[in-house]
Amino acid sequence: MQQSGSPHRPDAGDADGLTVGQASARLGVTVRALHHWDEIGLARPSLRTAAGYRLYTAGDLERLHRIVVYREVGLGLDRIRAVLDDSTADVPGALRAQRAQVAERIERLRQLSDGLDRMIDAHERGLLLTVEQQAAIFGPQWDPDWAAQARQRYGDTAQWRQYAERSASRGPEEWQAITDAVAGFDGALGDAMDAGVTPGSPEANQLVERHREVFASYFPLTRQMQVCLGRMFEADPGFAAHYDGIRTGLATWFRQIVDASARAHGIDPDTATWQ
Repeated sequence: MQQSGSPHRPDAGDADGLTVGQASARLGVTVRALHHWDEIGLARPSLRTAAGYRLYTAGDLERLHRIVVYREVGLGLDRIRAVLDDSTADVPGALRAQRAQVAERIERLRQLSDGLDRMIDAHERGLLLTVEQQAAIFGPQWDPDWAAQARQRYGDTAQWRQYAERSASRGPEEWQAITDAVAGFDGALGDAMDAGVTPGSPEANQLVERHREVFASYFPLTRQMQVCLGRMFEADPGFAAHYDGIRTGLATWFRQIVDASARAHGIDPDTATWQ
């Protein structure tokens, strides 16, 4: 309800009283605010003209000035009334309490600002880790340019935004836990293939579900999207080399168990799309 500008203290020239409009201009508050304060009995004009117009005396303006000042530091109207009308009110104590609340809000805003900075960085960089941290977590074979390449390729997709928003809240420990979960899953895939687990079996389907759970650390993965990923893992030389480095033929076997699970859920892998 307050307009811009600092309120002026009343002076001797106000002895005959100021109209609501004049008081509004003098104090830098709206006429509506003055009417409201009058209606609730917080600050009523002491004089009226013969025509019934309200006039604020110098004493009224002094009270209004204090109301404006207290409002500027964040006191509510009920608290202001108590400070002004209770002769036993601890004004310094009330102001100290308000200062403490302001300090808390400032700290919350600082944390919010820091969070926004991290969110912006995550959208632009993908990983908020140093090159050294990436090598320590993802291994010496990790390409630190991967995130920039991924953003260039996928930066306009919903999945990149979801990935970035998760990345913004993660530090080295969280990324290490995710890396360990992925490594554990890769090992389980190789063991299952060695054990002769067949696509479509309960054991294979459990692995498919586990893959979706692990991958959800990056972004939510639908079954159709999982089919597309399985085929990319088999066809892309880099991904295929990763899986075949665990077990020869593992990329193709993984694609097969994903396709079989998709069929069991009414999805034709040959027509699955990224959705």
